[in-house]
Amino acid sequence: MPHSFALDAASQPDLRQLLEELYQGRSLYPFSSGQPIEMLPHEIWVVCRGVVQLGTLYDTGDEALLGLACPSMPFGLPLTLIRPYQAIALSDVDLMRLSMAEVEQSPMLAQGIFRHLTRRLRQTEAILAMVGYRRVEERLRHLLLLLQEEVGHPVPDGTRLGVRLTHQQLANAIGTTRVTVTRLINQLREEGWLQIDRNRYIIIPAHSKMAI
Repeated sequence: MPHSFALDAASQPDLRQLLEELYQGRSLYPFSSGQPIEMLPHEIWVVCRGVVQLGTLYDTGDEALLGLACPSMPFGLPLTLIRPYQAIALSDVDLMRLSMAEVEQSPMLAQGIFRHLTRRLRQTEAILAMVGYRRVEERLRHLLLLLQEEVGHPVPDGTRLGVRLTHQQLANAIGTTRVTVTRLINQLREEGWLQIDRNRYIIIPAHSKMAI
């Protein structure tokens, strides 16, 4: 069931304030971690809290990561040509549903949405560049640094990723196997390039940026 409107404090102030002004009292839709998110042809979602994984399926049945929708970022079928296109809650999330007609009728809202679409574009280009690395280890390092940029939170030891990704999810993102990712994660831990806290979240030490 939807619950009352309250945006995450980490959201970008411009779009957050705009949505609060335009849609005060409007309900949000909560999804639990791992839950698929239905998308309709003429509607988009805006992330208000949490992170949504965007992806597709190849004919072989393998999954591919297309991006991560973080707070204030929009996603939905009107914004992509990829089919099939799937969205899964990577953490517990709260989403706001908007019709394309609402966006098109409000220049201020359209401008706010566009601003965060550019964030998604930069992220997509970073993912494309990452796939070009021949060594799997390099692809994994760059993916973790991208996640650090998108969902990282400062902690005394460095930056803690705000979502927990399984080794299979990481493998799907960089085009390798879960076994390979597990081996590389252990290797990076031994090198001190990353840490795993007691709640199984990855921490990237501040010096790790210099490792690539």
